[in-house]
Amino acid sequence: MAQPADQNSDASPDIENAPEMSMGSTALNGLRVLDLTRVRSGPTCVRQLADWGADVIKIEAPVDTAQFGGPRSGPDFQNLHRNKRSLTLDLKSEAGLAAFRKLADSADIVVENFRPGVKKRLGIDYDTLSQTNPRLIYASISGFGQDGPMADRPGFDQIAQGMGGLMSITGAPGAGPMRVGIPVADLCAGMFAAQGILIALYERCNSGKGQWVQTSLLQAQVFMLDFQAARYLMDGDVPKQAGNNHPTSIPTGVFKTRDGHMNIAVTGANIWTRFADVMDRPDWLEDARYATAPARSEHRDALGAEIEAITKTRTTAEWIELFTDAGVPAGEINDIGQVFDNEQVRHLGLAQPVTSQERGEIELVGQPILMSRTPSRIATPPPLPGQHSADILAEIGMSETEIAEMKAKGAT
Repeated sequence: MAQPADQNSDASPDIENAPEMSMGSTALNGLRVLDLTRVRSGPTCVRQLADWGADVIKIEAPVDTAQFGGPRSGPDFQNLHRNKRSLTLDLKSEAGLAAFRKLADSADIVVENFRPGVKKRLGIDYDTLSQTNPRLIYASISGFGQDGPMADRPGFDQIAQGMGGLMSITGAPGAGPMRVGIPVADLCAGMFAAQGILIALYERCNSGKGQWVQTSLLQAQVFMLDFQAARYLMDGDVPKQAGNNHPTSIPTGVFKTRDGHMNIAVTGANIWTRFADVMDRPDWLEDARYATAPARSEHRDALGAEIEAITKTRTTAEWIELFTDAGVPAGEINDIGQVFDNEQVRHLGLAQPVTSQERGEIELVGQPILMSRTPSRIATPPPLPGQHSADILAEIGMSETEIAEMKAKGAT
């Protein structure tokens, strides 16, 4: 491990001896991450580090237990746990705990999403590990925070979607609360944790010290309310369900076409003028019901009916060509198969190939960030349980005999 940086050192936050992921990104090479995460929010965070070249060691129990979302061969596991190495350790055994602590002494980052009290009971909390590794960055993701009146509640994505207000503004008016079709609270919490880790790494370049990074599903979900939250905090406006209509930019929503549906987004006076021209309805610009944004909001249903009577006369493709030429945002409404058949999605390389150990040749979802020098790549498939145990334990100085003794005791 590189020597700790002085307060004013220019040293970068890396480990010189950590192995590089074969043919993957070099952006985070040298960083070692201990992955204690389960389910989705934590693995989402760690995937961000693994995909950019960090040496991620997935800590697993010696006896493989059922994985959330299905078996290791399932799409969920394969997509979440690529670009990692696997070490099996029984953290409840003396030998397993000692090995983990030795690993933590030379690690840059630990990521966990246990319920708040679990890590302290195991003796692997930030306060304990940072005593012997003050440069350690320790990231915790929970359902509702590490302390406070609801800290001990078990967290789950849909629970956070409901408590965080998202379900109250999703779906058709009067249809009752509706969850979003992806685990947005889990995913955003994981992304925010990864962002917090990178912030802490950058700060460590100056201070030479690590810190405890915390986020939760509830915090992530409330933050993602964004302008809807600001409407309440600043104006006392409690947003309601608006279905496919945008709550403030009218007309923005879903409209029928001759062969299906499409999205149209008309925001601002200039686009409204261009839109009326494409629709051959210059009278809308003078109509008191539609001439201003507040008026269009008040009469959104009547305007929507007039728009749809026209959009049903042409195909989706025809309308998109017309709107695109005029500079009016419009787009298809694709199912997931159509998404990955889309020529632009293919061009951007969002589906990346890898050879799974359980399934052979597959494709997984690649990173949505393009880098000119250090691009991300799915370099290795998810590891088998304990696939790298002997190598990793040897890296912290354990002999073959000591590793064999641990294995005999069920500690690895």
